[in-house]
Amino acid sequence: MASTTPLDIPPAPPATRGRPKSTGRAGDKIFLGLSRGSGILLLVIMASIAVFLSYRSVIAISKDEGNFLTTFDWNPAGDPPVFGIAVLLFGTVVSSIIAMLIAVPIAVGIALFISHYAPRKLAAPLAYVIDLLAAVPSIVYGIWGALVLVPYLEGLNLWLDQFFGWTYIFEKTEVGVARSLFTVGILLAIMILPIVTSVSREVFLQVPKMNEEAALALGATRWEVIRLSVLPFGRSGIISASMLGLGRALGETMAVATVLSPSFLISLHVLNPGGGTFAQNIAAKFGEADEFGRDALIASGLVLFVLTLLVNGAARLIIARRKEYSGANA
Repeated sequence: MASTTPLDIPPAPPATRGRPKSTGRAGDKIFLGLSRGSGILLLVIMASIAVFLSYRSVIAISKDEGNFLTTFDWNPAGDPPVFGIAVLLFGTVVSSIIAMLIAVPIAVGIALFISHYAPRKLAAPLAYVIDLLAAVPSIVYGIWGALVLVPYLEGLNLWLDQFFGWTYIFEKTEVGVARSLFTVGILLAIMILPIVTSVSREVFLQVPKMNEEAALALGATRWEVIRLSVLPFGRSGIISASMLGLGRALGETMAVATVLSPSFLISLHVLNPGGGTFAQNIAAKFGEADEFGRDALIASGLVLFVLTLLVNGAARLIIARRKEYSGANA
């Protein structure tokens, strides 16, 4: 019997890339058509929204006597009309950053606890409670924030002002109820915490058990297994979960409108009452605005629309680079 050498083994066919080909079956053709049509329909809807927002925004901005990007005032009903998004952009970004800084580390910790530390009898009910919190309507969070969170944050604000007022950011220079961007950031953190936790938990549960068992066999501790096997595997999932939470934080309306005391002033003192966000301003003024005022609000909505697209685009780039880097090192 002739011996087989590596040279006698026929090479494997090259991996094909690209779109899967249809097998010719009727079900496959129907599914392919539905999938393709759904994708095209989604693009058409997004393009229609962009065209509508752009058209109405051009009408409003063309009559604006102020600089739309840098003006602090919002008075489209004035003579002449003067309005801008500087305060709204600042408030939206600052409150979302505060929410992300608070929510993401806590959410990742909860997800790791449920997936790798908690006993099974405790992990299942805890995961159910987290998923249930994600389904609570935003107006419920807003009412709870106005009636419970705002009064109880007065003490925290005084403590931050006393011990961290030297940072300028936590210096409280105005007397008033804690209806500030800091309060909004905490409320948004509570709202996005279940979303980030749920997605991160599912990603951590997909980590190959062989990787974890191999690390344990080499003498790694539980934390070293998480640091070397779980977190690198789930990094792109954590980024996706964080961007999903950030999208809700950027566009949250009713909860922010219930908690925040709106004002068109920019201040780095996040404990001072006042501020504004895109969604809160639209919700508060859309009902009483005339046609031109609604065009101005639509113009601010266009900026929020673009901001959300940029955030999601940046997240996709980060995830794609992580995949390329992981593939290059594989």
